[in-house]
Amino acid sequence: MFQLPRGTRDFKPADMQKYRYIQQQISEIFQRFGYEEVRTPTFETLDLFTAKSGESIKEELYDFTDKGGRKLTLRPELTAPVIRFYIDQLQMEPKPLKLYYIGNCFRYDRPQKGRYREFWQAGCELFGPNTPEAYAELIALAYTQLHSLGLNNITVNIGNLTIIDALFTQLNLTSEQKQYLPPLIDKVLYEDITHALQDFDVSQEHITRFINLLETTDIDHLSTHMKNHQEAREQLNLTKQVIELLHQNFQITTCQLKMSIVRGLEYYKGIVFEIEAPSLGAEKQLCGGGVYELISLFGGNDVPTAGFAIGMDRTILALETEGITFPNPEPEIYIIPVDQTTIPQSITIATMLRTHGYITDLDLLRRGVGKALKYANTKHYQYIIIIGPKELEQQAVTLRNMMTGEQTIVPYNDLLSKLE
Repeated sequence: MFQLPRGTRDFKPADMQKYRYIQQQISEIFQRFGYEEVRTPTFETLDLFTAKSGESIKEELYDFTDKGGRKLTLRPELTAPVIRFYIDQLQMEPKPLKLYYIGNCFRYDRPQKGRYREFWQAGCELFGPNTPEAYAELIALAYTQLHSLGLNNITVNIGNLTIIDALFTQLNLTSEQKQYLPPLIDKVLYEDITHALQDFDVSQEHITRFINLLETTDIDHLSTHMKNHQEAREQLNLTKQVIELLHQNFQITTCQLKMSIVRGLEYYKGIVFEIEAPSLGAEKQLCGGGVYELISLFGGNDVPTAGFAIGMDRTILALETEGITFPNPEPEIYIIPVDQTTIPQSITIATMLRTHGYITDLDLLRRGVGKALKYANTKHYQYIIIIGPKELEQQAVTLRNMMTGEQTIVPYNDLLSKLE
């Protein structure tokens, strides 16, 4: 009668266990690196995102007008809301300011494997530092998040948009031509790039050199072509230091230069990076981020900012693809009242165990002991407590260890110590 909206999902208990586990692990790693959690509203004013990404972004948004005539939208990502929050309330906080968040986002996009219209992101923003060690630590944090979940087959790709812009300048491209190329570069469509540059009257020699520089993983090779671009040379040196710190000090050997990263040209500046899981095939990006300039665009006092976001949906897909098993917290105790006369005492025992932190369930269907035991076995309870008239008379319970099969009569007063 009612259908699930396209691009969304229902989460079974087993699915929620995976998401809760990942959220817990990610939060713990953020906190180890000195980050503090923040939360922003699920919907924001529409102009927050059009100011950041232009009017064309509206095609991807779930935007609406509320009863007060305000133009709002469900958030498509979390960086802009956190920047708004920072400008509103946090500009005077001591620097560096490290903030992290986990939340759902919405984009009106074509659903595909690992990509939904409602999706979950975990990410962070770093305010204040612009040193090589700050950027290296940020990238190391993102890598550590994914590696700690069990992903070993991941690669870290690092690029720099200032250098890309210098390469565009060398080709004498117009602003319009510069905007045309990034989608082709992002998808590594070198043949299409060649045709586009030929249409822009770029010589074949310069086209060949440009594509060669896009493909290089050698920073020193790049530097020989940046002699007349002071800012690009500075960024090359910064990028080189970041990669060296990641290799030598953060001990991340799977990071490399990749100049074809052109994410968010509107507001990203300088270093950008992506983390990929090759096992996922074409849709392999798990994380993306870098250095960006948004605070001044939103009316705040400019300060260096950087951050990243991890796609939780695709991360789970990568974990499943690599065959990584998730911890499965099993229910601990199941109480079976044998008849109606033992129900009150069963409730009392359940309340006492829950108060002391035990995961405790109680048979609420008044079924026979055999059927209740069968149910408990399918749910993988560790302990079964049976309370019948005999136990009631003895002020005790029958405690069965489902892992060993051991079964004993335990007085009420000794139950906690026996379980411990």
